[in-house]
Amino acid sequence: MIVDATAPLRAPFVRGQEWFRAHRGLVDAALALLMWVLFTLVTFVASVSVLPGRETFWLVVVSSSQILPLAWRRTRADLSFVLITAGHVLQLVVNSNPAPSNIAALMSAYAVAGYSRRRQVRLAALAVAAASGWLATLDWEGYRDSGTVGLIVSSLMFSGMAMLCWLWGDLTRKRRELVLRLREQNEALRRDQDQRARLAAQDERTRIAREMHDIVAHSLSVVVVQADGAAYTAMHSGDFDREHAGGALTTIGTTAREALAETRRLVGVLRTADDEEGGITDLDYSPTDALTELPDLVDRMAASGFDVTLDAPSDLEAVPREAGLAAYRIVQESLTNAIKHAGPGARVRVGVATTGDELRVEVRDDGRGAAAPDDGRGHGLIGMRERAASASGTVVTGPAPGGGYRVAAALPLRPPQESR
Repeated sequence: MIVDATAPLRAPFVRGQEWFRAHRGLVDAALALLMWVLFTLVTFVASVSVLPGRETFWLVVVSSSQILPLAWRRTRADLSFVLITAGHVLQLVVNSNPAPSNIAALMSAYAVAGYSRRRQVRLAALAVAAASGWLATLDWEGYRDSGTVGLIVSSLMFSGMAMLCWLWGDLTRKRRELVLRLREQNEALRRDQDQRARLAAQDERTRIAREMHDIVAHSLSVVVVQADGAAYTAMHSGDFDREHAGGALTTIGTTAREALAETRRLVGVLRTADDEEGGITDLDYSPTDALTELPDLVDRMAASGFDVTLDAPSDLEAVPREAGLAAYRIVQESLTNAIKHAGPGARVRVGVATTGDELRVEVRDDGRGAAAPDDGRGHGLIGMRERAASASGTVVTGPAPGGGYRVAAALPLRPPQESR
């Protein structure tokens, strides 16, 4: 860890800057008051002994009108510029000599260029700065008798000083606006990054929830069917069928172990592990189920006493993993729903076919269909739609004509951009 030894020394300076920025109106007012006291005192002392009282009064008025508006040079730059300009116009009328308070013209040129929000006002201030030198040299007694060359040089010098202050203020304003835009862009980028992180986390939570639902809901449904069947047989059958009971318990154990293994792999997403260099790396979760395991899924369902058949081609290995996993989960959830809602004695047919660049999956039963009870709190149909959408496919669910329930999914075998 690197410690900056100058940080304690800079801290008071930084706090001072922050205070001045937060109280710039108070700072400008204090500066204007200090300048007014100094320049008015200088003007009064210099003129009271050589000028009549009336001219001294007007010099004090001119000095005040030029200095005091500096209190608003940053908070109300337009008003400050107008008042200071009016004070200098008044000087052209009542006085024919330069005054210490004329420095306010340079400060006003800088302030209006740096803090005015109106472009027309800034351009007007530039025009005033360009004309100020010529007006001053034509009015002041010490310059108008210096000849043409002296008049031009003096005019250019005074106007150049005012325009240079205006240019300095304009560059300061542009730099401040650029820094502000960069800060806004950084804030926007930070918000966008945070939003992307939240969306990514939400997508990951949704994926984990979908996997958990598919694994647990299907496995528990099989376990419940087997347990209920075994319990019913034990209570109502006169002869205890040891083989039937053993088969039910075996199915329950196999299903539970598979669900437990999948759950453990899923929980691994939420954990971290040390990599070879001692850093922290996230464990990646890759579901093991693929379309090639669909016959095993159907066989387990059939072994549990459920009437289910599969019609699928033999070359399921050629199906891409993304589409295959989505199809597997859709079939799994459809069979789970059939166990819950189709009713006793229902038959289920699972059909899988590839047509061109599309994988078609259909699960249809001849059970209750639209008459099946539904509490509306399940997530199975939502999960199937999300599965299909994750593979750029579609799924249609609903009661089948003639009775029963039908789930039909269409999944592209290649990404949309590749199939164009």
